[in-house]
Amino acid sequence: MPSALPDGEPVPSDGSLPAHALAGLGERPFGFYVHVPYCATRCGYCDFNTYTATELRSSGVVASQETYADNLVAEIRHARGVLGTAELPVQTVFLGGGTPTLLPARDLVKMLAAIREEFGLAPGAEVTTEANPESVDPAYLAELREGGFNRISFGMQSARPHVLQLLDRHHTPGRPEACVAEARAAGFEHVNLDLIYGTPGESDDDWRASLDAAIGAGPDHVSAYSLIVEDGTKLAARVKRGELPMIDDDVHADRYLIAEEALSKAGFTWYEVSNWATDEAGRCRHNELYWTGADWWGAGPGAHSHVGGVRWWNAKHPAAYAQALAEGRTPAQGREILPEEDRRVERILLELRLVDGCPLDLLAPAGRRAADRALADGLLDPAAYAAGRAVLTLQGRLLADAVVRDLVD
Repeated sequence: MPSALPDGEPVPSDGSLPAHALAGLGERPFGFYVHVPYCATRCGYCDFNTYTATELRSSGVVASQETYADNLVAEIRHARGVLGTAELPVQTVFLGGGTPTLLPARDLVKMLAAIREEFGLAPGAEVTTEANPESVDPAYLAELREGGFNRISFGMQSARPHVLQLLDRHHTPGRPEACVAEARAAGFEHVNLDLIYGTPGESDDDWRASLDAAIGAGPDHVSAYSLIVEDGTKLAARVKRGELPMIDDDVHADRYLIAEEALSKAGFTWYEVSNWATDEAGRCRHNELYWTGADWWGAGPGAHSHVGGVRWWNAKHPAAYAQALAEGRTPAQGREILPEEDRRVERILLELRLVDGCPLDLLAPAGRRAADRALADGLLDPAAYAAGRAVLTLQGRLLADAVVRDLVD
């Protein structure tokens, strides 16, 4: 089941933000995230805020995919009202889910058009959608490209049928690679493939085969994530019953090293712990916006937003979300105003995962002492450290979560 939303303070019914959050609006990068919560089936490892048609019917409340684009357009217009008249050309748009491409291409284009009409797109704006390989074809991709999308991210996960089966992924092996070629033919400038490593039953050779297949397809970006067994998922239940083994940290570390070696040899360079690109233009600028604390509006059920140190989140269920908009209320369910100390800690948490690292002057005295120890242990780059930044070495990337915990103390 989808994970729970955090607690927070109530949001005014009109969604208005404190004056201090609006100060400087337009001086910081601004992006849009659009959440499409529909999936054909639920993957056993997924705890995202997504719903299958069966789950929506069983809830007893209708939340139609057919009217979803209209609901999103209503929230985009609501966003314009909340943010006022400041010039806010959108630098990045990202449609995620769920499976955005379960909706007709015209619906995705309609959402993008509303963002363009209300806010405008910055020159060279990055416009991405996630896609399931089985939910698109050349005609669909061509319609997206004509409508203004210029980047696409395919969920490949693995090239091995038995790994896909355990993950409850239903695309045909080889289909993601074909999608890359179809996206290129449609005119997409940037293409990503998502991979997952550490699935029970996956061998090192299985993982190498997946990397080889992904690299051979010709994307300019690859994301590789270790499988996390989230509480409340089907996969977690199977592990708890002893049907599947839990993969240990050493296996995850070995798989990461295999990925780094294969991707580096193929001309990819890491720029975030789990993300590699062939060049700077191939990086996901939308994710960089998150990692560097910029402003973004998250539209859709359960979507999170951040503007000027205020973070808020929408009602999770598509029906509750749609009802709020129909009644002229904000769909936001709760929010928090981030104290300066929390913002400092978040900067360390996020920026340390980036290739440029974080400034050492962000660290408290205890964190600086921890950084000195990490440097001595080979987890931080000496040259960057001498220049005033904490940058993870390859060994440091393997232990990134532990390093971060030490540095924020």
